[in-house]
Amino acid sequence: MTTDESRVSLRRILQRFTASEAEIDAQELRQESAECGGVLAQQCSRGQVVSVAGRLRTVVYTPRTNLPTLEADLYDGSDVVTLVWLGRRHISGIEPGRHLTARGRVAMRDERKVIYNPYYELDSPK
Repeated sequence: MTTDESRVSLRRILQRFTASEAEIDAQELRQESAECGGVLAQQCSRGQVVSVAGRLRTVVYTPRTNLPTLEADLYDGSDVVTLVWLGRRHISGIEPGRHLTARGRVAMRDERKVIYNPYYELDSPK
């Protein structure tokens, strides 16, 4: 190992000891997203067709008179993308803490990134 490699290795070890649990979790989620071939949510822009992978933070059913929706916040360690299924009250497996990969076109709603009716694949529970 060269001197530069050992410095980088030592720096990573020190970061692991000094980082908060949330920072370590975010780093692991970003790494998992990259391994799945996903685009980081932070890098997504309106109109772009993307594949994002991460963990569902919240899942909320919004009863509306004319069109109920199921909304879930997907966090990949860099940012949140809200997944919205129109006309759905419940989807099996869509629950907080679940890991999944979602594909679709990014839209903006109230300055937040949203994918409507995404294609999705549930990852096996960890």
